[in-house]
Amino acid sequence: MRRLPIYFLVDVSESMVGEPIEEVQNGMRTIIQELRVDPYALETAFVSVIAFAGKATSLSPLTELYKFYPPTFPVGGGTSLGTAMNYLMDDLDKSIQKTTLEMKGDWKPIIFLFTDGNPTDEYMDAFNRWNAKYRKSCNLIAISIGDNVNTQMLGQITDNVLRLKDTDAESFNQFFKWVTASIKATSVSVTDYSNDDVQLATTNGINLEKVDTKKVCKIDENFVVLLGKCQTTKQNYLVKYAKRMSKVEMEGLGDVDTRFFKLVGAYSIDGETYKKLSADGETNRSINTTEMRGVPTCPCCGNQLGIVVCECGNIFCVGEDMHSSCPWCGLEGTLGSTGEGGVDVNRGRG
Repeated sequence: MRRLPIYFLVDVSESMVGEPIEEVQNGMRTIIQELRVDPYALETAFVSVIAFAGKATSLSPLTELYKFYPPTFPVGGGTSLGTAMNYLMDDLDKSIQKTTLEMKGDWKPIIFLFTDGNPTDEYMDAFNRWNAKYRKSCNLIAISIGDNVNTQMLGQITDNVLRLKDTDAESFNQFFKWVTASIKATSVSVTDYSNDDVQLATTNGINLEKVDTKKVCKIDENFVVLLGKCQTTKQNYLVKYAKRMSKVEMEGLGDVDTRFFKLVGAYSIDGETYKKLSADGETNRSINTTEMRGVPTCPCCGNQLGIVVCECGNIFCVGEDMHSSCPWCGLEGTLGSTGEGGVDVNRGRG
């Protein structure tokens, strides 16, 4: 029997704690319940779940649909996407049946990658391995849960990048119905037409959008503008830096012009008005904190540090209490150092 392998590669990092991970848990149950009453899926589908945070682990090996029971999702620290991709590829090598002279192998695997943040590990070696050996023989669908993910980064490993714009219960419910419909359509396609390319359901009427990862977003290169949120008042603010050039003497090269950005100020804004007047979509452009000079106080509450970067990639303020709660994603923790290399920060269009 030819199998249709379906992998769920799920981000279980700290930023997923609470409602997001609960919705994914409920969504997995819904998918399996719906697929079990579909004759095409029941005949062909085998399901596996891999969870990843700082490390990756298999929560369920590739299992026949009628025997599969959705696992309980854990939570861990970090978002090691490179580690997760390597774990997935190793599992594909071990679990997928290849076509031989005697028998046909499995249909092209479908992988649904769910993530709500940006990688915290070195992922390019894993991406290169994927593109060289696995991309053409697999159907990878990458889903950004919310708008904090660098979708251009995901576009390096798949043409199917989608964003779940809202993360309320109803949006998750509609999203998992879409996943189920896509799996059903593909199981019909492989059974009746021997076509193993993934058949994605329409996204009309749901808060799910296809992302054009090839689109280049233009920004004002003379300024760096960062969108923050006050931890105390939950009000939005902008931090503005202006480009400056300076000469640095380098051995053997003489004076070399180098670029940096100097703090201009921080300004409270009306978040709703800002959103209405801003161009659609994310810039997917970042800047390293080592390129910026100066740290403002929060213009909304006066907290001493107006630029603290959460694991979710967003900025908020911190006062004397170093134990903080990110007003964007709710993640709690203690303020730490970024080290010599700094950290990449999402930037606006300017």
